Amino acid sequence: MSEPHDKTDPEVEQPLGTGEERPEEVPDAKPWLPSPHQVHRYKDAGAIAEAAAKRFLETAGRAVEKLDHFVVVLAGGSTPRSLYRRLTEAPYRKSVPWSKTFFVFGDERCVPPDDETSNYRMVRETLFDPLEIPAHRVLRMKGEETPADAARRYEVRLGDLFLTRPRPGFDLVLLGIGTDGHTASLFPGTEALDEQERWIVANHVPQLDAWRLTLTFRALNSARRVIFLATGENKARVVAEAFGGVEHAETHPCERVAPLHARREVLIDRDAASLMPHETEPASSP
Repeated sequence: MSEPHDKTDPEVEQPLGTGEERPEEVPDAKPWLPSPHQVHRYKDAGAIAEAAAKRFLETAGRAVEKLDHFVVVLAGGSTPRSLYRRLTEAPYRKSVPWSKTFFVFGDERCVPPDDETSNYRMVRETLFDPLEIPAHRVLRMKGEETPADAARRYEVRLGDLFLTRPRPGFDLVLLGIGTDGHTASLFPGTEALDEQERWIVANHVPQLDAWRLTLTFRALNSARRVIFLATGENKARVVAEAFGGVEHAETHPCERVAPLHARREVLIDRDAASLMPHETEPASSP
């Protein structure tokens, strides 16, 4: 479990891999460690949305400048919904390079795209439709298909998306944090936690008695930048354990999203930060 970091580090500009590459072993060398995470606390969900929108714009600009397009992984949930709505407003509506942005989903429920629980439906209503994003820039996970088939087809689409890149990987990954420590649909105790080859799998979640489609750690750890979003007192315990250094028995799935040479940031409100040790609470920044 990495130690939290209180300052914003310069973004690393070197090419990134799939999250599996490691430096060659050298006698007496320090063990490999992921980039330290940065915790930022805000007063409420609205302030988090504004801070995340600024980071979204910054990351998109850097990606387009370097690679001529921007690939972002979207999260479901109420806190990301506030971010998506903010992105449709000034100044982001006109300043984000939407025409060069491709949208990937971190996970999806196995339901049709018009189902009220669909992550795609939520993002379509709050982001895609207001901005008139064309369908070919959205890689929708087809939850209405057989889970295993949908996962295989999505992995092929991801491969096609990365054909023009030096190495496969995402420019920005947006993630939520569950009260049990899950992120995307990587729930504790599920088989997807052990997947090391695939970028997306169908994952059965016994505690929900449901199937989910989810990106794997291999996919998420290809990111150049990761931003976790969490609000509410019910997230306080897991946030303190995963990102505040509070002792806990088992590693939470969200802790395992730890790319090499990437910025990892945790944006939380006062309630979610209520159990964080004082020394790990830096002043919030936009």
